[in-house]
Amino acid sequence: MQELPPYLVPHSSEDIAILYDDSDLLLVRKPTLLLSIPGRHPLNKDCLVTRLQQRYPTASIVHRLDLDTSGIMVIPLNKPTHAHISRQFQQREVLKSYHAMVYGVLQPDEGEVDLPIVCDWERRPRQKICHEHGRSALTRFEVLERLGDRTRVLLKPVTGRSHQLRIHMRELGHPILGCDMYAHDTALAMADRLMLHATTLEFTHPTSGEWLRGECLPDF
Repeated sequence: MQELPPYLVPHSSEDIAILYDDSDLLLVRKPTLLLSIPGRHPLNKDCLVTRLQQRYPTASIVHRLDLDTSGIMVIPLNKPTHAHISRQFQQREVLKSYHAMVYGVLQPDEGEVDLPIVCDWERRPRQKICHEHGRSALTRFEVLERLGDRTRVLLKPVTGRSHQLRIHMRELGHPILGCDMYAHDTALAMADRLMLHATTLEFTHPTSGEWLRGECLPDF
């Protein structure tokens, strides 16, 4: 599948769902085909944060989901909250899980993929496995359901490398359906979108100190 130029990337008209809100932060559901932050081209200014800022002027981005990944994100509403949550991400204290539909029948029932990832500079924005120069990347997985020619899996990234889940599932021989970067033609044609969704996000609330868990189930 030929990649679209950045200025021709399609945008989602789907609404952003507010899952939780208080004076410090939001938990929201990002639709597929919506950028997290503005792109460089003027036609790519529409994105999650600019839409949210129409209602929440102080909203900012502390982490991202890829354009075609849907699911839960945390949005800080002030600078202290942004700094606090950013430190939690940097120190790997934030727990994340994703649902994915992958090609074929995945065995065993659970396991992990520990393969280093580096940018594939000649084919940017693609990434690649590189044992010499790659940064450590660890993904844990659990089979949720086997459905003949595909498998629903729960993915728990320990690290947060770019395209980590897509590459790690491909390396297992089970690419994520609808992935136009790393899936083979058959897996790409089996879905009309990337079948990857951020389902849960857990972290310490910057003000209350309580453990906050947000959940956003996929629609596939």
